[in-house]
Amino acid sequence: MLMDDLDELRAWLTALRTPGLGPGGLRERLDAAGGDIRAALAQLRRHAAPLGELAQAWLARPDEVQLAADLAWLAEPGHRLLRCTEADFPPQLENIPQPPAVLFVIGDASLLLYPQVAIVGARGASAAGLAHARAFALALADAGFAITSGMADGIDGAAHAAALDAGANTLAVVGTGPDRVYPRKHHALARRIAAHGALVSEFPPGTPARPDHFPRRNRIISGLALGTLVVEAGLRSGSLITARLAAEQGREVFALPGSIHNPLARGCHRLIRDGARLVETAAEIVETLTPAARMLGGELAARLDTVGGETLGSARIEGGDDLSCAPSGECGSSEYRRLLAELGHAPTTLDELVQRTGQSAAALSAMLLMLELEARVETLPGNRYQRLPDG
Repeated sequence: MLMDDLDELRAWLTALRTPGLGPGGLRERLDAAGGDIRAALAQLRRHAAPLGELAQAWLARPDEVQLAADLAWLAEPGHRLLRCTEADFPPQLENIPQPPAVLFVIGDASLLLYPQVAIVGARGASAAGLAHARAFALALADAGFAITSGMADGIDGAAHAAALDAGANTLAVVGTGPDRVYPRKHHALARRIAAHGALVSEFPPGTPARPDHFPRRNRIISGLALGTLVVEAGLRSGSLITARLAAEQGREVFALPGSIHNPLARGCHRLIRDGARLVETAAEIVETLTPAARMLGGELAARLDTVGGETLGSARIEGGDDLSCAPSGECGSSEYRRLLAELGHAPTTLDELVQRTGQSAAALSAMLLMLELEARVETLPGNRYQRLPDG
């Protein structure tokens, strides 16, 4: 890692660990500094008094052992600090109240750009509820959606495991540091998600589980997803918080109905009374979210076009071709044609496409999403892609 990169990461970590600052305060200072974290940190040090004595002490003399441990964690393979100033920071999160400033990621960070459905529900789910979670996760993954949840016991874990068993994409947003696992029984599940999906947290390494962290975690789950499905929930379930946040963020909320005698159906019934969509099949969710998935793909393609050669891994070809789809809906630019040519008709992994094209994984993910929405490419288990026959 270059010294400039280390200095920048150190500045980010110093700011992130400043007591009392929070993601909103950090974003305000970044905006004032034009996105330059080192300038933002310098300004923060000059005007630290309003944050209190703890912040002033930290900024005057940061804990070098702590920062060294953070940097060592980030140096591990597959670990990343995804910053809001980077082009592959998920655009879905920019439009929610109180967006995070960073995300610590273990695994494939490009999955954050995929169209996602959140599946949440009761920790103490019934056997039927767990079966529903697995069935909906499989059907939604088969339709091209990544499955996002919170890696909690019950519905969350069942949805993650079903996606993994099918070789589909899944993301776990956790309420601890990325190096902690909660609940402890999910260590094996966490390893599988890190190896074949993405573990995501806005909390730095070493952060333990705390009750106030989980509502903060929930806003990211609902914010990443185009829609949230609640499978089972009691009236005091934390998944109702996720559903409320999703509605406040302008996302779709879906709920499965259940027996009037089942306490775990009462939360879903309340959601339905409050305006959530009653669904019985995954096809209803797919039909509702397909337009939003297309909009997300268009936004990603537009971002590729507007940021030039520096963002999303310098994903613009010389000559400045427009990477967005033409009005006809056909992805016909030379960059898309080249990707299709490199893809061929044999199943190909994202890593292989990165090597063949020289594009970043994030850029290719955005382009592949557009091609999938145009029925030009199919997503296969194991994060592989295959070109579909023309016509």
